[in-house]
Amino acid sequence: MSAKLTVGILVSPGYFVFDILGVHTVFGMQPEVELHLLWKDREPVLGLPTFPTVPTTAFADCPAELDVLAVGAIPGEVLTDPEVIDFFATAAARTKHVIAICGGTFLPGLAGLVNGKRATTNFHLTDLLPHVGAIPVEGGQVVRDGNLWTAGPVTGSIEAALLVLAELRGVEVARRTELDLEFAPNPPFGTGSPALAGPELTAESMQAFEPMRDELRDLLSAAARTA
Repeated sequence: MSAKLTVGILVSPGYFVFDILGVHTVFGMQPEVELHLLWKDREPVLGLPTFPTVPTTAFADCPAELDVLAVGAIPGEVLTDPEVIDFFATAAARTKHVIAICGGTFLPGLAGLVNGKRATTNFHLTDLLPHVGAIPVEGGQVVRDGNLWTAGPVTGSIEAALLVLAELRGVEVARRTELDLEFAPNPPFGTGSPALAGPELTAESMQAFEPMRDELRDLLSAAARTA
């Protein structure tokens, strides 16, 4: 029988569902896993795109030690909430592996966990990582630095979770899980990265994300001034 694992995943109003589904699925389907959806309280929250979610565990009831703590992209008001930052920093200090997906990388950043470490996020935001002291890594691969694992959105959640599962339960368990999920991405249009999409389509995508970039840049700058 495998040793029991305790996994915590942050959910919040406006959290991006696709960033945490991979972690939730990879670990949730394992035997002997205690999985917690973490928020300030247990009142329902609405994830994005529209996805009603009921947290299972309030911050105050989070287990003292976690094997995995995960976060995906969250809106600016949650990202810069002192209560959220303090909780994440405290929980991460007692966690074996921290997974941050997409814009979620900025939460451990604001919690002081990525200073001087290599990290990644979605390609629209990678150049903003130095605002939280990170060494940005491009290319779309899962990046590990110590016990911190960062990745881009959607498939990055599955990829990071499988790699962490291999650390905790062994490579053969992770290989079997990859098969059980039939995780063999076959994108229909082959445009899932800037290198594949080309400069014109990439520029369009960057332009669409510009309001988010501006908001995040302003929030990080304000956080730096008050630190």
